[in-house]
Amino acid sequence: MTTEIAARAGMSHLRYAQCWEDADELREALDVRPGHVCLSIGSAGDNTLALLTRQPARVIAVDLSPAQIACLELRVAAYRQLAHAELLELIGSSPSARREALYHRCRPLLSPAARRFWDAQPGDIAAGVGSAGRFERYLAVFRRWVLPLVHPQSRVTHILAPHSPGERAAFYRHEWDTWRWRVLFRLFFSRCVLGRLGRDPRFFDYADGPVTSRLLEQTRHALTDLDPSVNPYLQWILTGRHHSALPLALRPEHFEPIRAHLDRLEWHCGAVEDVLETLLPASIDRFNLSDIFEYMSPAGHAALLERLARAAKPGARLVSWNLFVARHRPARFGDRLRPLGALAARLHAQDKAFFYTDLVIEEVC
Repeated sequence: MTTEIAARAGMSHLRYAQCWEDADELREALDVRPGHVCLSIGSAGDNTLALLTRQPARVIAVDLSPAQIACLELRVAAYRQLAHAELLELIGSSPSARREALYHRCRPLLSPAARRFWDAQPGDIAAGVGSAGRFERYLAVFRRWVLPLVHPQSRVTHILAPHSPGERAAFYRHEWDTWRWRVLFRLFFSRCVLGRLGRDPRFFDYADGPVTSRLLEQTRHALTDLDPSVNPYLQWILTGRHHSALPLALRPEHFEPIRAHLDRLEWHCGAVEDVLETLLPASIDRFNLSDIFEYMSPAGHAALLERLARAAKPGARLVSWNLFVARHRPARFGDRLRPLGALAARLHAQDKAFFYTDLVIEEVC
């Protein structure tokens, strides 16, 4: 069964070398409990691994892209083979001159397909595997060539340092939010450039409303209302590594819990629809759906939602993000899916992956 996403864009190359949804918000939104069975979009692997910190009985990761599965496999091997500090070096969160050696310690645990993929990427391994995706390369172009035209390094360092909300707002207003910042931001994060360099142009087929003005306002929110000093996603965007903050799966307190439960994780390369066909009805407790509905037509969204609802246990939760496309349960699902709007609004207001316009949490009645 061919998914609508696969028909829209090729999946042979690595799109995301990191997960760009806030795992802290995901974990609270899903409320995974010991014994739960979870279905998770694989992506780069970080958020799928983060679910293991709650000791579910089983986590089923699925992704259309063999490259994304290779990314997940390498992370699993790194948790098994490396110490925590070495994992951070391999990812690129911290500096390292020995990433090739670290990779070769992980390599024997990879499948032949994953080995072939990473053996062909020596430059990405040397730079840190968290930099290897199309989206991360797009952010690197912004960081290296666009940002220096607007702000000196001292200003970037200042905005990422701890400050009070009032100090952050004043600095943004007087020092950061210049006409040059607004002009270059609107150019670089336009629908055209973002589609050509960062995402696939066809992923905007169902986008509605202005793209750049929305992103600019959400960036202001992240730099002022939220605290950049504890935001790993913002730190990577502006500096190319993590400094005073790490995503949930990379924090030292979660390293051993994840490693201890890796045997509860399985992964499948294919469409979500195909994996759902192999599952018993009413067998899944929690669904991490990333932003997959973003790329679907309304009819495709409803059809997949129907299948997900069939696979869900009563009380199951489905969590997804909207970026440029509004996707919520259609009215005909009103007696089957209940939106948890208050919880979603509270979590979205503090979402460190600030560029999403909406967090959607729905519970099976």
